[in-house]
Amino acid sequence: MVRCMRLAMLFPGILLLGASQSIAQQSQQIGVWELPSLREAPEFRWVQQEGAIHSLLYSGQPLSGEATEIFAFYASPATLQGKRQGSASEYPGVVLIHGGGGTAFAEWVSLWAERGYAAIAMDLSGRRPIEVIYADDGKPVPGQASRRETRTRLDRGGPEQGHPEKFDSIGGTIEDDWPWHAASAGVLAHSLLRSFSDVDANRTAVTGISWGGYTTCLVASLDDRFRAAVPVYGCGFLHEGESVQKPAIDQLGERREAWVKAYDPGSLLPNCRVPILFVNGTHDVHYPLDSYRKSFDAVPAAKQMRIELQMRHSHPAGWAPQEIGLFIDSYCRGGVPLPMIGTPEVTGNLIMATVETELKITAAAVHFTVEEGLRSKRAWKTIPATVTNGIARAEGLPEAANTWIMTVTDERGALSSSVVQFR
Repeated sequence: MVRCMRLAMLFPGILLLGASQSIAQQSQQIGVWELPSLREAPEFRWVQQEGAIHSLLYSGQPLSGEATEIFAFYASPATLQGKRQGSASEYPGVVLIHGGGGTAFAEWVSLWAERGYAAIAMDLSGRRPIEVIYADDGKPVPGQASRRETRTRLDRGGPEQGHPEKFDSIGGTIEDDWPWHAASAGVLAHSLLRSFSDVDANRTAVTGISWGGYTTCLVASLDDRFRAAVPVYGCGFLHEGESVQKPAIDQLGERREAWVKAYDPGSLLPNCRVPILFVNGTHDVHYPLDSYRKSFDAVPAAKQMRIELQMRHSHPAGWAPQEIGLFIDSYCRGGVPLPMIGTPEVTGNLIMATVETELKITAAAVHFTVEEGLRSKRAWKTIPATVTNGIARAEGLPEAANTWIMTVTDERGALSSSVVQFR
């Protein structure tokens, strides 16, 4: 209740909801975002509808009073077979949000189409990548849009995605604020995807990487029509802890609090009613574990974590974990859920936690660090654990351990972790 009252004072227009209430039913605005217009399918036009990956432009939010367009790639199981959008039965849908320095990635929508989804991936820098280049196997060549010089500025593109647009623009009109545009673009892409006749509007999800994970946190907090959300790396509370974004926020001076209230996901995640899987690594310099745990705690919806030792930070590394697809499948396709680890309890050097799983657990462990200093530089150690009758156990956690997680792996090789623990 205290948190609700505090956020209500920070955002006079915000409406914090009960667990059973729908944002769509109860609120017209959250923070700086007006929801009704975002929930309507935007105008769009196809740029290219040949081949496995189609491309389109859809209407975004205004920039300096002028209309904008957003480039996106689209693919589905039907387009992979050479068919056009609207020519097949209904598929579940997924919205894909790139990270800093990224763009719409053809190989990303192709990956999800191969999984059985209709997928849309937009560019959030006012640009468009090169036309899709296909390999001999008919799949998009990996990394073809990774170099920025291969991208073309749109005539009516939105803001660039540099630090000036992400941070320094705060104050005055919101039309030059990248976070406002980015989150709006994600919700509008969802509205467009839901309007397609070959997409099941009731089975959709969103996932994003790095700044796209940050944006996924915002989008999932604004749009409760999703069935599942997976932010990879990205989180809130960037103004605290060791995030590399903190200096840019601190340099805003008197405008710092305005940015935090408007655009840090920690201010919006209490609205999230979408089941969410937080995916990160132990050593991420952009989104450290203390900020990650605070973001996790802020979400009132169903939630899980997947923390990997020294997970690499990149777009390919960010879309690679199979657990992203398995988690989304469990909500959109009736798939088997990931194992769920309860809150671990420590007695002396003994750790115990409940494990809910529909499949056999093949491995379990506790990972910890006793070191101080930057989290991204600390060495971690591992001790084995066992799972018997739904209880995970491990012995030997040092009293000096200050940060640790318990993990289990099921027979699919799917990794789940407990919530990050601190002491």
